Amino acid sequence: MSSAVSDFTAPLPAREDFLGHPKGVYICFFTEMWERFSFYGMKALLLLYLTKYHLFGDKAGLDLLGAYGGMVYCIPVIGGVLADRWLGMRKAVVFGGLLLVAGHIGMAFEGTAATAAAGVVSRDEGSLRITYLSLALIIMGVGFLKPNISTIVGRLYAPEDNRRDAGFSLFYAGINLGALFASLVCGYLGETLGWRYGFGAAGIGMLLGLGMFLWGQKYLHGHAEPAQPQYLRECVLGVPREWLIYAIALVGVLPVAWLMWAAANGAFALGGEISLALMLMLLVLAVVLGWFAWFLATQCTPVQRQQMLALMAMIFMALVFFTLYEQTYGSWVTFTDRMMTKDVVPSLVQAQATVIWSGDWARDVITFLARAPWSTWSLLLAPLGFVVAAQWSDQRPNSRLPRQIFVAVVLLMLLFLVRDCVVLPQTAGSLTYLGAFFLVVLAPLFAALWAWLGRRGRDPSKPFKSSLGLIIAGLSFIPMAWAAKLVGMDGQLASVWWLVLAYLVLEIGEMCLSPVGLSAVTQLSVPRVVSLMMGTWFLATAFSEALAALFGKLAAIEVPEGETIIVADAAAKYADLFWLMTGIGIGCGIIALLFSPLLRRMMHGVH
Repeated sequence: MSSAVSDFTAPLPAREDFLGHPKGVYICFFTEMWERFSFYGMKALLLLYLTKYHLFGDKAGLDLLGAYGGMVYCIPVIGGVLADRWLGMRKAVVFGGLLLVAGHIGMAFEGTAATAAAGVVSRDEGSLRITYLSLALIIMGVGFLKPNISTIVGRLYAPEDNRRDAGFSLFYAGINLGALFASLVCGYLGETLGWRYGFGAAGIGMLLGLGMFLWGQKYLHGHAEPAQPQYLRECVLGVPREWLIYAIALVGVLPVAWLMWAAANGAFALGGEISLALMLMLLVLAVVLGWFAWFLATQCTPVQRQQMLALMAMIFMALVFFTLYEQTYGSWVTFTDRMMTKDVVPSLVQAQATVIWSGDWARDVITFLARAPWSTWSLLLAPLGFVVAAQWSDQRPNSRLPRQIFVAVVLLMLLFLVRDCVVLPQTAGSLTYLGAFFLVVLAPLFAALWAWLGRRGRDPSKPFKSSLGLIIAGLSFIPMAWAAKLVGMDGQLASVWWLVLAYLVLEIGEMCLSPVGLSAVTQLSVPRVVSLMMGTWFLATAFSEALAALFGKLAAIEVPEGETIIVADAAAKYADLFWLMTGIGIGCGIIALLFSPLLRRMMHGVH
């Protein structure tokens, strides 16, 4: 057994397995599915909401998107530390889930639309303040929930269990199933029925996810509990430590909301580009790197030291990858909105009549349910199907019925999904479902591929997989660059199939890098700091969000009032950005590939 980990989890009995993995993995799967549904549902709408409804320019919208995304993945460093030392993962996840519900409900208060006259934009500042506060609640909630739910997955497998990578691929499918339905449901509702409906659906989703997590505690077998619960009852400043942590987190929401306001308004930005939020992320990075150097020098054996350094190299690869990936919510969205067709199969699309709200809540609820995408019901069917199947499996471990129930539910979900993809008119926001769609399709294929190679002793090393993922991510921008070139040449909208191809290539790269990276965090980290290292993984993602926004601004289009976009110039800016991203991905991937044999040796047998 590798010295990077201790046997902090014993193998679970066979009756605890469902479809080849511990049932607890499915609890984490569905909890994370709902959390990602709420997060990506809001994110699919945010930039379009800011630019179309509140009339922000591209640069201001990207600044807020980058600050929000960066802080979402920066705070998990703190959430991981608090869970490791005191709270335990269950309490951290529940508290984070409650904050997320509150934040998404706040996003449903859209206020009045902005107006422009004589070059002056008038906005509903009261509504925007609620938006900034809601974003801050979401940021804090993700900080407590996300690093800990991922860590639980790792603890459900024994250290030598060769199903670990496959399990993380399955878990990653849950993440992206939530993102898939988020775009189709929230993205569609927000741009067709009203922004409040898209944001509100995201909040309801998180509430259901929290309920799923609480219901499934018996399948986690205590792995999510605090290691030393007596510390939570100790009084600090006259208050039990647990309640003090909650209170400080709630107070911390206010300065984070102020950071969102500053990013949206360009206030206190260094050189006009480096926002206060990015400065805070740099400060957190400095603290983490300082701690990391101290920990390596004083707390690690030589083998652990090399394993932790190999892990940090893989975390850096993730930073580069997600700098590329986050263009899908920035420049790819605005390019799609302005310069691409939207419907994948136009001949099958059914025109949707304009919704007229009566003001009678009962009648309006019926109208909403009639117009909501069918995938809305899939989000309820999936966890409900697992609950029924798991309970039946508990009582009759050898029965085939649970598997049949689950497969039937999955087939019904696929039917609803295909219907929504081809029948509903798509928007730039809803088309972000393509990334998650390909990930959900590819996840079982890659899980089977890694397992098949593993049984034959030919599974590539994690650094090799990550390097390959970077190169493939760079290649994904070539279809977008070609599409931009075509638009610039003839002035016609580019086919949405260029976007489909780009997403397919990008997600092949992601399946090579991200699930195995999450698995590496749980394997290569010294056990007592595994949640903190998971937070460090998300800190890299934080910087990728901020960097993606900075790169995205290279193709920002600012159209003066009363004028129209100059298509050739705009297409050229997009093409230049896409080719730049291509070079960054391929170049960094080749460098990583050259160093992958060294990193494999530093991992000392961890696969």
